[in-house]
Amino acid sequence: MEHEWPLRWDLLQRYRLIEIIALWEGRLTTKHLCDTFGIGRQQASRDINEYNRSVGPGNLEYDRQLRGYKPAPGFAPAVTTGVADEYLHLLNRDRDLRMRFDSLPLEPASNEVLHVPHRKLRPEILRPIVTAAKKQRRIEVEYISLPSPAREIRVIAPHTLVFTGVRWHVRAYCEKNREYRDFVLSRFRGEPDIMDETPNPAADDVDWHTRIEVIIKADPRLSAAQKTIIEEDYGMVDGVLAIDTRGPLVQYVMQLLQIDPNVLQGKPSAQQIIVDNLEDVRPWLF
Repeated sequence: MEHEWPLRWDLLQRYRLIEIIALWEGRLTTKHLCDTFGIGRQQASRDINEYNRSVGPGNLEYDRQLRGYKPAPGFAPAVTTGVADEYLHLLNRDRDLRMRFDSLPLEPASNEVLHVPHRKLRPEILRPIVTAAKKQRRIEVEYISLPSPAREIRVIAPHTLVFTGVRWHVRAYCEKNREYRDFVLSRFRGEPDIMDETPNPAADDVDWHTRIEVIIKADPRLSAAQKTIIEEDYGMVDGVLAIDTRGPLVQYVMQLLQIDPNVLQGKPSAQQIIVDNLEDVRPWLF
């Protein structure tokens, strides 16, 4: 590799985007770089060529049919770890794209961050799901679940990838159950086959487009002083924190906040917060 590490921060960002998009979408164009970093097409082309020449030698090959670059046989990540979370977080928010801070001349205070273990997921599984969601296509997949641990063929129409704070799943219309459901990404097997356009697009997912407020308060059994502490912890206004979310995501909000609807049967110091409008959100709980 001709570069002397560390690379310039802006170059490293662009090389990481090149690697992530190529690996997980299977098609990289100069437009990805132009739109993300506000650079010209010639600069984007130079970045891709330089990446393929000296950063990840031979990782990319141009496909005339795709009109873009795709991963070459033997693709090996050079500036990423090659796990799906990097791509999924990039889809969610650009700032979640992790960089190699060990290469920077910084002296931060001592700190430690806990990370959720990565769920096993191969590019060959994620790429068709992403493509189908973008183009509103049906896909045939093999899926396993706790109730049905054996592989089962399903035809679904994915429309949105969702991170629950613990794992990634895809919201999709399931033709077997004739309803929109959540499918855990790490439970797909084989390679999905992309089919025709779906008659059940995201626009028809009524539950998904239903907004619900989860109203959080300090446990009323706490003392006034204790409730003040909890209210300040969560940035409550007038003793209330209103979390706006989609109906199908209410359960995940509860799990993320570690709220048990039956907490009043336990000690108030255990959970410290409750859902004040439990009857409103209960229909959305699993």
